[in-house]
Amino acid sequence: MELLDYGTLRFIWWLIMVFLLVGFAIMDGHDMGIGSLLPFLGKTDEERRVIINTVSAHWEGNQVWFITAGGALFAAIPMVYATAFSGFYWAMMAVLWALFFRPVAFKYRSLMPEHKWRFAWDWGLFIGSFFPPILFGVAIGNVLLGVPFYLDGDLRSYYTGSFWALLNPFALLCGLLSITMIIFHGAVYLSHRTIGEIHNRCLPVIKISGLLTGILFALAGIWIAFGIKGYLITSAIDTAGASNPLNKTVITETGAWLANYRHYPLIITLPILAYLGIIGAWIFTNKGKTFIAFLCSSATVLAIISTAGASMFPFLLPSSTLPNTSLTIWDSTSGQHSLLVMLIASVILMPIVLIYTAWAFRIMRGKVTKEYIRENEHSAY
Repeated sequence: MELLDYGTLRFIWWLIMVFLLVGFAIMDGHDMGIGSLLPFLGKTDEERRVIINTVSAHWEGNQVWFITAGGALFAAIPMVYATAFSGFYWAMMAVLWALFFRPVAFKYRSLMPEHKWRFAWDWGLFIGSFFPPILFGVAIGNVLLGVPFYLDGDLRSYYTGSFWALLNPFALLCGLLSITMIIFHGAVYLSHRTIGEIHNRCLPVIKISGLLTGILFALAGIWIAFGIKGYLITSAIDTAGASNPLNKTVITETGAWLANYRHYPLIITLPILAYLGIIGAWIFTNKGKTFIAFLCSSATVLAIISTAGASMFPFLLPSSTLPNTSLTIWDSTSGQHSLLVMLIASVILMPIVLIYTAWAFRIMRGKVTKEYIRENEHSAY
């Protein structure tokens, strides 16, 4: 561990943050996708209970990925945490209020048998599943455009934008891409965990949402290449220097987000993987190999998010107000010792988390059927 210099530690923590965000999108994403489809694929109360119980054993644990990502951001890259959460305050409040519907809906829905009661909570679960992915996508779109903030000489951040300015056309496109991707991922998982009518209803959803995901991903890529200005560091970069975002020169120009593809051509495999995942999910779903199809949809989620991260690297929070104060992985992290200690803890604990997550999914890997709901009338959601 003592061989890891400051720059290497920073890059490792960038990878860890990408890993946590991808983990959240894959693990909690299929929950949200299923919640978004609940009112439309479940025609009866029993069918909706089947759909809900495909994720009932895991949804609480899956949300921990989001909490862990936030905690890691706070500890490893505190400048980004402070600037983003203060600037995006109302947007984050909207996400949190939407997320509140999910645990309440899961827990309260089956407490009373009345149709109106359960119908209302079904839509509460829909709200808590449908809107957060859109808002996350809108947030990523705004980060790609540049966030209206700047830092003064004391490194205090000042946000110069407004909530409504976040709802711009490019960001809304990213929001649509996010929700179609999540619905695609959720539909693939739901087809894996169900049989009969519910499974069959998933098939056209997988085809349509996969197609829309591919189209929107291509449109976003074209817009990034020709329609918006990216950010480039033109001054020397000291990857192991002190965290001071003011010690660099940044310019903006159209197509700048594609610079990393010229320097590191292997990055192009990420968007290619996104499309291969969509095609693979279609093929393996039709062949009845739904678990492999789920791995393919997971690869699509991983590839789309990683494409955005790789395009922006090393930028984490570019500033549209004063580009020179943009936050990058090289100038906004915690100290070297802090990153090292947290890395040691992560190396020990992360494999444990992955092992018990895999074990939990293996134990609960069977199909959820109407017969299961009838046999577990009082214990199932």
